[in-house]
Amino acid sequence: MDTSSAPGPALSACIIAFNEADRIGDCLASLAFCDEIVVVDSGSTDDTAAIARAAGARVLQRAFDGFRSQKDFAVGQATHDWVLCLDADERVDDALRTSILAARAAAFDGAAGYRFARLDHYFGRFLRHGNAYPDRVLRLFDRRRGGWRGNREVHEAASVDGRVATLAGDLVHYPYRSLEQQLAKTQRYARMMAEHDFARGRRASLRKLVLAPAWRFWRGYVLRAGFLDGWHGLVYAYVRANYVRQKTVMLWLLQNGQPVATPPSARAD
Repeated sequence: MDTSSAPGPALSACIIAFNEADRIGDCLASLAFCDEIVVVDSGSTDDTAAIARAAGARVLQRAFDGFRSQKDFAVGQATHDWVLCLDADERVDDALRTSILAARAAAFDGAAGYRFARLDHYFGRFLRHGNAYPDRVLRLFDRRRGGWRGNREVHEAASVDGRVATLAGDLVHYPYRSLEQQLAKTQRYARMMAEHDFARGRRASLRKLVLAPAWRFWRGYVLRAGFLDGWHGLVYAYVRANYVRQKTVMLWLLQNGQPVATPPSARAD
């Protein structure tokens, strides 16, 4: 990475990864404009770490104990105070790179952080409607004024103390390798969110069990025009509604003293 001619404050890119050998190369290539890249790997058994090192990234190993904690650790290991945080299945597109470089040249213009749209690639098509887009995320910020705060380890979000501006361009996201992976991932996230909500004292109701999934589908597919993404938008809306159903059912079970995860001693069966 040769960014010696780039004007403005130095910028560190921070990535967390686990078994992303097939995707991390494109992620790293899209971050070539950054002054350094820090990759925190949680024990990959493929070539993730080797690919990252070959691309010039500084690779650190850390046992995974939650998405928020892992990202917070990565930010803490950066050399520079301005950080750009990505997952290994994300890439900065050309328009977003141009926007970031312009903001950097202007010394980030009094902002504490920047948000931008995330564009999901879903089984052969980019989703540009519904609940999927623009899905603006805060990923570029001054770590002296914010970071990955709070105690929620799933669906984590960065926050800053100060002005947040919006940049043009997309953070391109390739979240799923297959439907099977998506279903397994959403079920895992549903359990983690149900456990988080239960620990905070939130409770489900019979009304939410019936209405919450239906509302998620109606809002995304109809009110936010997810139907304009064709069958891809329909499948996406169904699966996301099912995520809400799973999360609400799991919360209902937890508050009624029922298990939502198989005990380790019984997993062999």
